[in-house]
Amino acid sequence: MATQETQLLDDIIVSSRRRLLSLGAASLAGLVLASSTRSAKAAVAYTDDDILNFALNLEYLEANFYYLAAFGCTIDKPNAAAMNAGAPAAGIPITGSVGTAGTVTGGSQVPFSTIQVGSYAVETAIEEGKHVLTLQAALGSVAVAQPAINLAGGTGGSFGELAQAAGITSDQSFSPYAADADFLIGAYVFEDVGVTAYHGAASLLTGTTTTLPVAAGILGVEAYHAGLVRTTLNYLDPTGSLGLVGYTTKVSALRATLSNQALLGATPAASAYDNQPDDYGLAPATFTLPTGSVTGTRIVDADPTDVVAFARSTTQVLNIVTGGGAIKNGAVVSPATGIFFPAGLNAGANGFK
Repeated sequence: MATQETQLLDDIIVSSRRRLLSLGAASLAGLVLASSTRSAKAAVAYTDDDILNFALNLEYLEANFYYLAAFGCTIDKPNAAAMNAGAPAAGIPITGSVGTAGTVTGGSQVPFSTIQVGSYAVETAIEEGKHVLTLQAALGSVAVAQPAINLAGGTGGSFGELAQAAGITSDQSFSPYAADADFLIGAYVFEDVGVTAYHGAASLLTGTTTTLPVAAGILGVEAYHAGLVRTTLNYLDPTGSLGLVGYTTKVSALRATLSNQALLGATPAASAYDNQPDDYGLAPATFTLPTGSVTGTRIVDADPTDVVAFARSTTQVLNIVTGGGAIKNGAVVSPATGIFFPAGLNAGANGFK
């Protein structure tokens, strides 16, 4: 494993250095996965089905991103590459009992230049697709349909808009489908938000032997993904000279700003993992070793005091994935629309707030 990881880093650094140096809009900002916890302005009491359906909406988003990057197809229309990798031959159902199934806009297969990064994309695509199937099975007849999803890069696309909003560049040229490095930057956004969202759901779930294990199990896998992405990006740019550290810091700052905006002036709950800011990029840090102090990189996105993953409410997550669409004129709006979810999420009568 150590040899494989070393080869991965060597291959990425050699093949991607030039691309990284020219990367103008290397990040998007605000993505997600999720469910929720202590909402500052909670208007409804969510059931376990509501919470899992919220997560399902966002798993549709994530699974389609990875399917497009790895195979060049959406989850409901697997091509030969997807099926050879283990995707269901009939595709993953996108219809449900609630809401009209929407289509996916944008996205394309990444021309991976390294086997290792391409393999990561394929593995994650299959895993995220299975997350969709797992949630659909847990929800049964009350599972929601896939909403309309925008996964386009470049001008007018969700990734381009969020990259610009993060202050990475002044334009919307970023696309996570251009090359290995771009894909990893896109993946960085998805996995971190997923961890905070599933953590947020934990305190609301009442099915300790049914729904909670499902959410906790998916959270664990999302955390594995996040750790791999952050570690690989750190190896690509260990000193920050290539700009990746700066990009991730800007993305995290935008996510934290949108999350904080959704609190509507309320004070976060009195626990370390609800503090603001609630997002950290790959920032340099000093570590004390037996041989003395050294400078390294903070990998884990968690409260630095208790080292507990941050938690976000549905409103906070919605405000991130819609690029500020959950808050209008200082109040929560439903449905929240924008960026990745141009028509909002599919939900029950109460919607998601």
